[in-house]
Amino acid sequence: MDNTGYCNESSTSDEDMVEIAGATLDFSTTEDVPPLDRDKGSGDNPVMEEVNGVPKLMDLLDDPVPGVGTYEDFNTIDWVREKSKDRDRHREITSKSRESTWALVKSVSDAFSGWLLMLLIGLMSGALAGGIDISAHWMTDLKEGVCLNGFWFNHEHCCWTSNETTFQERDKCPQWKSWAELIIGTTEGPFAYIMNYLMYVCWALLFSFLAVTLVRAFAPYACGSGIPEIKTILSGFIIRGYLGKWTLIIKTITLVLAVSSGLSLGKEGPLVHVACCCGNILCHLFTKYRKNEAKRREVLSAAAAVGVSVAFGAPIGGVLFSLEEVSYYFPLKTLWRSFFAALVAAFTLRSINPFGNSRLVLFYVEFHTPWHLLELVPFVLLGIFGGIWGAFFIRANIAWCRRRKTTWLGHYPVLEVLVVTAVTAVVAFPNSYTRTSTSELISELFNDCGLLDSSKLCNYDNANVTKSSNELPDRPAGDDVYTAMWQLSLALVFKMLITVVTFGMKVPSGLFIPSMAVGAIAGRLLGIGMEQLAYYHHDWAIFRGWCSPGADCITPGLYAMVGAAACLGGVTRMTVSLVVIMFELTGGLEYIVPLMAAAMTSKWVADAIGREGIYEAHIRLNGYPFLEAKEEFSHKTLAMDVMRPRRSDPPLSVLTQDGMTVEDVETMITETTYSGFPVVVSHESQRLVGFVLRRDLTISIDNARQRQDGIVCTSRIFFTEYTPPQPPSSPPPLKLRGIMDLSPFTVTDHTAMDIVVDIFRKLGLRQCLITHNGRLLGIITKKDILKHVAQIANRDPDSILFN
Repeated sequence: MDNTGYCNESSTSDEDMVEIAGATLDFSTTEDVPPLDRDKGSGDNPVMEEVNGVPKLMDLLDDPVPGVGTYEDFNTIDWVREKSKDRDRHREITSKSRESTWALVKSVSDAFSGWLLMLLIGLMSGALAGGIDISAHWMTDLKEGVCLNGFWFNHEHCCWTSNETTFQERDKCPQWKSWAELIIGTTEGPFAYIMNYLMYVCWALLFSFLAVTLVRAFAPYACGSGIPEIKTILSGFIIRGYLGKWTLIIKTITLVLAVSSGLSLGKEGPLVHVACCCGNILCHLFTKYRKNEAKRREVLSAAAAVGVSVAFGAPIGGVLFSLEEVSYYFPLKTLWRSFFAALVAAFTLRSINPFGNSRLVLFYVEFHTPWHLLELVPFVLLGIFGGIWGAFFIRANIAWCRRRKTTWLGHYPVLEVLVVTAVTAVVAFPNSYTRTSTSELISELFNDCGLLDSSKLCNYDNANVTKSSNELPDRPAGDDVYTAMWQLSLALVFKMLITVVTFGMKVPSGLFIPSMAVGAIAGRLLGIGMEQLAYYHHDWAIFRGWCSPGADCITPGLYAMVGAAACLGGVTRMTVSLVVIMFELTGGLEYIVPLMAAAMTSKWVADAIGREGIYEAHIRLNGYPFLEAKEEFSHKTLAMDVMRPRRSDPPLSVLTQDGMTVEDVETMITETTYSGFPVVVSHESQRLVGFVLRRDLTISIDNARQRQDGIVCTSRIFFTEYTPPQPPSSPPPLKLRGIMDLSPFTVTDHTAMDIVVDIFRKLGLRQCLITHNGRLLGIITKKDILKHVAQIANRDPDSILFN
């Protein structure tokens, strides 16, 4: 099994440098694994024996050799082996529970440990999300001014207690001072405008500089959204440190800074990474999850659901998001626990009340008018726009990120962040719709105009409206509405372009909110256009019968909501979870059908242009070993066409079950870069016995040398159940049957590759052995399949850089 993540060249070239979420890793070393990180073990017997004469795969309850059964960094876990370990552990606990009361108590605590872990993840993630929301709101307002009652109050909270605040001007109060008023003593005139402009840009630059500096100095893995890497980790890949405590601390701090700087990014995607960090850290409190990589990934799937739950206040949508978009293995038990963890997280966030409106949802809407069947046409048009923009965005962003990785631009991440921040701040300040935070912009676009709304989008002619009317009829737009439409059009173009270069920079950056903002702007513009069309041409055939004069026919805020869903769907290719998140996010339960129509249309259009969503595109860009479950393998090839060794390759490196010495095995380990070796009866027969991982073999031999007397280079290694008698003068043998996988997965050489690919996806295999009439012919690894799929798609097969 070739681990080509480690190259054999002695010099380091550009191809040997791989970038994971901003951390550059060198794979030019000739060693297959870094120095082993051995635990300080107790004086257990290092020779691995069978239990009651029955050979076992790997049972961590026995803990025979510290380090055996673990994985090195940038390797894929063996799902089958991990599940087998957990079954053995569970049987052991169940059998012991009948022996004593204490063992029964331990068995019960083991059964409830998963639910306790979910409770802790929900509480921790909800608390962190509440802190992030409150901090980001305060620091965003800090760019415009400060509260004299207490600098820790944001603009809204500062004016809550003021007796001089009116409803129409609820954002103005004497306690809140702009920077121009504090520095030069006036709020009017060009000098005040320039002063506020300069302070806005300076604060934005300071926040972004702190964010990128902290990421580069302390936690390079804290940049980006984190969802592509989490999808890869949940598929079985190991990236040590990506979900560690330093990543959690720095991502939490820098996420607040990045959002507050005004960059076109959101905090929702990174909150999934934050929640998964919480889950990974809390897993270490429980032995069941600390020592089993497969069980830990079940917890991380639930943590991803928690991340969306606290990001949007959408617990059900979070569970569906984890199931549809992120998780690789999602059993029914994980579904229940995800639901419970998302519930706890949502309750925690609601208790903190970060938005100050006593609601869990981020953008609460209250539309008074039902939608009409004919409105499905503009809703579908919004879906088409969302699909086209989503496909354009993915291609443009991937091209920009590839340019960043291959040119000088990637060597100056701090400068890139500062330049993009400066451009964003300078362009955004003159336009009131880009100056405010993106969440506030979306909230205003979703809003259904009432009589007391002071927004320019609601400045209609109210001459014929009675004060007692609950529903406002369609009205002619005032001058402010047309001015707002021009400003929104400029904001749309700006958001579409700046988000392309912002996503992927070396700061925490989410894509949910910027994508929704683009769609909400487009939807609101279309909604206002439809509203004015219905008002001035209500006698047209399309309006006749349901839109009479003086009626409230069109709701522009609904169009904004549908447009937001369409653009988010075009970028991420989410469908079911997207619709549920949107109606949980807004409370607009009766508008599920328009949301479904837009989301489905958006996915169809985007898939017609390019099959990959943004997360899959970034996974492929970074070369992660991820087998996409959504793609179909239709090429007619056989296992023998993909397996190694090929005709021109040297023979397969194998171990024999009883004919090799310690020196022979160590020589094979030194001269090859494979991650594991098949064990056969003999070189002549090539009958398969089992499979041994390189790491387990190395640890076991080193451990035997240190703790067992007489182990020398000429000691024979046996993988058999019984050791044959040895001559008296020979050194003691080394019995390693306990580390061998006695049931490696095998297929015949004529098995169709579409079946092999399906087996790898559904069982999470890292390798599969190929046999013919029981004789070993070769091996197929996960990386071989990824290379084969890349070749079929006319992509560079060497872009898959990890094993």
